[in-house]
Amino acid sequence: MGFAVMTLTDAAADRVKAIVDNAGGEARGIRVGIKKGGCAGMEYAIDLVTEPNAKDDLVEHAGARVWVAPEAVLYLLGTQMDFEVTTLRSGFTFHNPNQTSACGCGESVELKPADLAALAARGDATVRVE
Repeated sequence: MGFAVMTLTDAAADRVKAIVDNAGGEARGIRVGIKKGGCAGMEYAIDLVTEPNAKDDLVEHAGARVWVAPEAVLYLLGTQMDFEVTTLRSGFTFHNPNQTSACGCGESVELKPADLAALAARGDATVRVE
């Protein structure tokens, strides 16, 4: 097994499972990536997965499956994915130590690649190699 790129909260896992159940058919989970966009430069991208990409990293929690796109791995190392419902919105949130700023509306972020040497030096529990 490779790196545990990110973690999911129970709320995120429940929402992923609900999305898959509601999609029906051959849905197996979701895929998280990043793309250029928004006023801060990058956005998180979430897509339904029916056929996993062999190059993606798989994160599983409480029966939920989330694949992470290879081009997003260095930007998502150490991230916790959550799902929250507020008075004004509901959606996935990302508590990302690699985020350096965000736009005012919260739809886009500025990310830097994770510092692998710093993660290894402190023995970060979210990065496991087996």
